[in-house]
Amino acid sequence: MAYVSKELKAKLAPAIKAVLKKYDMKGTIAVRNHSSLVVNLKSGAIDFDQHATGDDWHYQVNTYHVDRGWTGVAAEFLSELVAAMKGQEWYDRSDIMTDYFDTAYYMDVNIGKWDKKYEVVS
Repeated sequence: MAYVSKELKAKLAPAIKAVLKKYDMKGTIAVRNHSSLVVNLKSGAIDFDQHATGDDWHYQVNTYHVDRGWTGVAAEFLSELVAAMKGQEWYDRSDIMTDYFDTAYYMDVNIGKWDKKYEVVS
């Protein structure tokens, strides 16, 4: 059963913050519904607008396929961020063919929020 405790969040936070600092990004770390570790990116040096469509204010990153949706420094950053979010604790023994889902916890990376756009800071 997917579960994230406050202790696990505290244990993973230093590595996540180190990745944010390395790429000059501002964000928050949270736990949602005791099952998801969430990183919300507020601002930073990376321009993620390659995925902008219309009036999109925010993006939700597919943490399972970062390499497919992003390129360049954005892909490098997101790959390192997801690796830091996994740490040593994460596992995924799910088998969708038999409708069996077993993962340590879920991960969400949000670029901006529904009510506040991500800001590119030079």
